[in-house]
Amino acid sequence: MPSPLQKEKILPLPAAGTALGMAFSYYSYPLFLSLKFGHYLILGIILAIIITVSLIRVLKNFSPVKGIVYYKIGIIAMAAGLGFFVGIAARRSVHDTPEFGLPPENVSAVSGILMEDPRTLQGGSGFGIIKLGEAGTATGVRASARGSVRVFFPAESIPRLKEFGRGSEIYIDGILIKNQRGVLFNASSLHVINPASALQQLRTSLRIKLLEKFQNGWGSETSQAPVWGPLASALLLGMRDDLDVDLSQGFRNSGCAHILALSGMHLAILSGVLAFLLKKPLGLRWATLIGAVFVIVYVFIAGSQPSLVRSAIMYLIGAISVWTFLKTKTFSLLCMAFIIQLLFQSETGITLSFILSYLALAGILTLGKSFHSLFRGRLPEILSGVISVSLGAFIVTAPVVAFYFNTLRPIGLIAGLFIAPLSSLFMVLSLIALIAAFLPLPLWPLIDFVMTQVYRLFELLVSFFGLVPGIQISNPWPVLIFTVLFCLLIFYIQRRDYAYRSSIASFD
Repeated sequence: MPSPLQKEKILPLPAAGTALGMAFSYYSYPLFLSLKFGHYLILGIILAIIITVSLIRVLKNFSPVKGIVYYKIGIIAMAAGLGFFVGIAARRSVHDTPEFGLPPENVSAVSGILMEDPRTLQGGSGFGIIKLGEAGTATGVRASARGSVRVFFPAESIPRLKEFGRGSEIYIDGILIKNQRGVLFNASSLHVINPASALQQLRTSLRIKLLEKFQNGWGSETSQAPVWGPLASALLLGMRDDLDVDLSQGFRNSGCAHILALSGMHLAILSGVLAFLLKKPLGLRWATLIGAVFVIVYVFIAGSQPSLVRSAIMYLIGAISVWTFLKTKTFSLLCMAFIIQLLFQSETGITLSFILSYLALAGILTLGKSFHSLFRGRLPEILSGVISVSLGAFIVTAPVVAFYFNTLRPIGLIAGLFIAPLSSLFMVLSLIALIAAFLPLPLWPLIDFVMTQVYRLFELLVSFFGLVPGIQISNPWPVLIFTVLFCLLIFYIQRRDYAYRSSIASFD
């Protein structure tokens, strides 16, 4: 049996193995279905895993040293086998293409539940996603439908949609469109059948009031809206509808578009501010508990964006570990978050936001860790940490970015060194501004002046770094091959470097 120290090293393995098995079966599921004997192949893989585990359990008794290695492999294999089945179940519940129960060319109306807050597009129109309930034709024929569909709404319906908010049941007339982006519905008219639940209405009301603070400014009704308000709304609440088009494009061109998407960075900043204020008077455990409540409320108000939900799950598991005195590692938290989110939000697993969020953090915790080890003692600690994180996230996500966007922007590695810290500062200042809005103190002129200067600096930085052209990618496969080989090379170099440093005699 493994020693207590060895057990501590083994504990993360079940989560990692399960996540690995789930990821493999979830994302390769369409491939299995396309094979003639796909289900037999799946059964064969599971049987092979069971046989392998059985052999390893026998072999581990021959040598105490080899035993722990076999024991670890056995745990990973068993967990991966379980994850394989769970991943298939999760993938089967996802409908890639909506089913209308009618010939798609005849569908002229659909009804369902608004799944997220509608977004405003340039020109005033907007879009949202509805969970289908029924579909109908112009002749009055109706049929049950399932799945979800992206709907483009006319400009005049957006204010009403935002007023009723997420969770409302709506009926829309229009035209069903099929193109390279999938199945879309272009709405011509809209009717609200049932409002959202009382809890969702409360959430929508709170969200609107918070947004109004940034959109309409403080003070009298004639006060001018702050120029930095839309950026504050984007970074705090994920609301990018009113964000300046040039600034938004500048973030993309500079390789820093991920900063505008609510994720772990944003949640870490907000929860970090709260922990800083509460840790000393309340202690770590109670500060963590209040932080967990804050995280739940924040995600509820901001919206269940995949990257934000991932960060929230990791924080909540970490909070539980603090109260139960369990030791957890960040990579284990990532794996457990992946399992939980794929189980309860299976449909988000196919979204680009979900994929990039997990790949980026996995890259930071694996490749980034190797880079940090190589840079240790060769670069200043604060600089090596930031560079390692940027390199790990960029390299691991590069194949997916190349596949979806056909462009890579390495300038983001440099731009992020300046824009990411500035974003953190801007978020803290935005939070202070939001709190000050509810206080009877004349702080607005000073806050507005400081925020405006920071906002102008944002404009300057993203426009400057955005001038550097990206690398056009016509075929993403070479990028994938290069990424895999490069990661293996860095892992090998890091291990050799670690062995070399360990072999140097101490000066003590």
